[in-house]
Amino acid sequence: MRTSLSLVESPEQRPSVIQSRSPRPSPWPRRYALWVTITDAMVVATVTFGTQILWLGPHPVAVASSPFTYTTVSAGLSLAWMAALSLWGTRQGRVIGYGVAEYRLVLGASVQLFGLVAIVTYLTGADLSRGYFLLGLPLGSLALILGRLLCRSWLARRRRYGAMSARVVLVGSAEENARVSTELARQPSAGLHVVGVHTLDRAEFGSTWSEEQARLLRGRLDDLGADSVLVSGGAVLDAHDIRRIGWSLDPGRRHLIVAVNLTDVAGPRLHTRPVAGLPLVHIETPQYSLTQRVMKRAFDIVGAGSLVLLLAPIFATLAVLVRASGPGPILYRQERVGQGGNPFGMLKFRSMIDGADSRLQELLSAQGRDGTPLFKVENDPRITPVGRWLRKFSLDELPQLFNVLGGQMSLVGPRPQRDAEVQFYDDDAHRRLIVRPGMSGLWQVSGRSALAWDDAIRLDLFYVENWSLIGDIVILLRTFKAVLAPGGTAH
Repeated sequence: MRTSLSLVESPEQRPSVIQSRSPRPSPWPRRYALWVTITDAMVVATVTFGTQILWLGPHPVAVASSPFTYTTVSAGLSLAWMAALSLWGTRQGRVIGYGVAEYRLVLGASVQLFGLVAIVTYLTGADLSRGYFLLGLPLGSLALILGRLLCRSWLARRRRYGAMSARVVLVGSAEENARVSTELARQPSAGLHVVGVHTLDRAEFGSTWSEEQARLLRGRLDDLGADSVLVSGGAVLDAHDIRRIGWSLDPGRRHLIVAVNLTDVAGPRLHTRPVAGLPLVHIETPQYSLTQRVMKRAFDIVGAGSLVLLLAPIFATLAVLVRASGPGPILYRQERVGQGGNPFGMLKFRSMIDGADSRLQELLSAQGRDGTPLFKVENDPRITPVGRWLRKFSLDELPQLFNVLGGQMSLVGPRPQRDAEVQFYDDDAHRRLIVRPGMSGLWQVSGRSALAWDDAIRLDLFYVENWSLIGDIVILLRTFKAVLAPGGTAH
């Protein structure tokens, strides 16, 4: 086996590498978990006591047929809520900071706690105010998730600069290392900062991972201040080699991570089960049960209906602005391809001059993009000044709430595309069409117009294969953030 080890740091990062040679593990996971705990405590106390004041008034109120007051109940509920969040592992290092598992655990802990309180109340005959609990559960769950989002937003900003992340050395073939390094660079918020690449070449492999290779890797981990080894694939290393790499690492101080060659598969669909010493990975087939479909549709109806009522004054104001921007209708109906390949009319506030569609092919040809998917015209001259502002903040998309209420679209899902764009789909991309298209989707909150076609399709397929209600809620929250702070990728 021929090995080589190269660094991927920029010159600006190298001084920090030299300073990070301490053998002690970074304490940032404990610090971040402490910040999350403090945030949870503030949220829980605010919600429980705030709900008490909102529902029962500012003065102390005694629980009927009981020596306790609701202040005592609120204090006990706050402590029990914090204990439930700990027992459910919502602050474990493998959970917090990335992915939707953290939010799922928070919701699970909250719902089960209130279910337990309801059972205890029924069995003991305690006469507690139902409104107090029915108001506290949804408000507390939502507030806890928002608090975790704020913590995660701060963590993501730090991680973009390589701080508060695991310092990782990749081990594998050149192709595998390049693939994993590229994906991790796209998602710095995942907290895996690649500081070195250990490239293996087994053109003529005749031995397993040797002690000499282990010594070389340990030395480079010390030099780089790395705390994790990530095996990027199985093309070069077999199971015996990976096991020996793990043995060569310092227990508790350095960690072994293995990249499984399973793309577009999220955690909830993966289950490991050791059988006779074999680490078997069970992958659930994507399925959409009746319960899931009903939950998603109910979420769409309630969410879209509420937004239409809340945004009615904004609808009226935008209609006046569009009417004043020039001749043409206020609403623009464009045919898009929906669920199952069925066409439908997608509504928008008009953001272009009247008759803009007739110039699309001309502009695409002029920019050399008429033979490519994602029919986006750069510096589009057809957009009105009002339309440019509407598009920047995605306000032109608001009428699609009526498409959602009509069942043609969903609040979250792959964005509907024109029939001419669907013609570019391969067999994999056609899986986008098995769900309702959405007003917002995973690729909209991951780069918007800056993403290439392949990346947009990959993110949409990931959403289709791994849908969950909590995932939709997270995407919507990220959508609101993208609308309020659109950045340079919004067009």
